[in-house]
Amino acid sequence: MAVALRLSRQGTKDRPYYKIVAVDSRKRRDGRYIEQVGTYDPLKEGVNYTIDLEKAEKWVGVGAQVSETVNSFIRKARTAAAKA
Repeated sequence: MAVALRLSRQGTKDRPYYKIVAVDSRKRRDGRYIEQVGTYDPLKEGVNYTIDLEKAEKWVGVGAQVSETVNSFIRKARTAAAKA
């Protein structure tokens, strides 16, 4: 089973909200997922994402493919954690 870390769209029309999830790569974009790793709210100003770095690192460590958007969130979270 190939696992991917990617966004799953939630919310309503014109009010998007995304979950960052670990999912079987063969599943639909909004299909059932294995584990929720974080969230992303594109309508919020400033830091508009949350991510559990432990869970993300666990999935990357076992070979999960990471989408470009989720990868950018992970990089930003790592730098923020390093500064803190």
